[in-house]
Amino acid sequence: MNEPHDPIRLAQVNMRQPTVRRFYKSVEVREAEGGGFELMLDGRAARTPGRNKLAAASRPLMERVAEEWARQGETIDPADMPLTRLLNSAIDGVAGTMEETRADIARYAGSDLLCYRAETPEALAERQRLAFDPVLEWAAEALGARFNLTAGVIHIAQPREALAAVGAALEAVDDPAALAALSVITSLTGSALLALAVARGFLTPAEAWRVAHIDEDFQNGQWGVDEEAAARRAARWREMEAAGWVLAATRAG
Repeated sequence: MNEPHDPIRLAQVNMRQPTVRRFYKSVEVREAEGGGFELMLDGRAARTPGRNKLAAASRPLMERVAEEWARQGETIDPADMPLTRLLNSAIDGVAGTMEETRADIARYAGSDLLCYRAETPEALAERQRLAFDPVLEWAAEALGARFNLTAGVIHIAQPREALAAVGAALEAVDDPAALAALSVITSLTGSALLALAVARGFLTPAEAWRVAHIDEDFQNGQWGVDEEAAARRAARWREMEAAGWVLAATRAG
């Protein structure tokens, strides 16, 4: 399955940057010329790795980004700045590839996590039904997208009308930060429908995260939790939480 190509990859690249000592004292947000809001460090506009201004249409979003910069210690820890990393990806990557990013997200709908069900054990199948079906029912009602279901992992073709409905929902997202957040959630959960459900406010990020991990949590209940896997999941959750916050902020304006 192809992953959305910009937000996750760019965020990972940003995390691998060499250690940088904190080079600023003051952090603030100001209204940018031409609209939107930008981050200021010691009175100068902050820049993304691509040398673009670090800015967004939402003031609450930029204030949260400013909090990430303000809480840094002697060195800057990119892992402690998930909103900044996502916004960097939106500005340097997604803003110039909106159609490609929409297409990447839409491809997930063709083999969406929610459409593939376990037959056994019955307890897992029931958990999937209770978690997945409400989201599919929401997609049918809110998006006009009705999907086929299958057991196991063998691919099942989805109706063109359903895929077109998902595409139309993505076309309505014209903010690069919101589209980057959708891409992040899609990649992290394996579900374009969960991402859209969060974007439209049907699910909270935490609810979507729980739905996406039904299988993993069932296995953990049977065999116990692997500590390394749990640490990786916790790191991914921080990205999920940040993406959900971006969607909420851009939805509120």
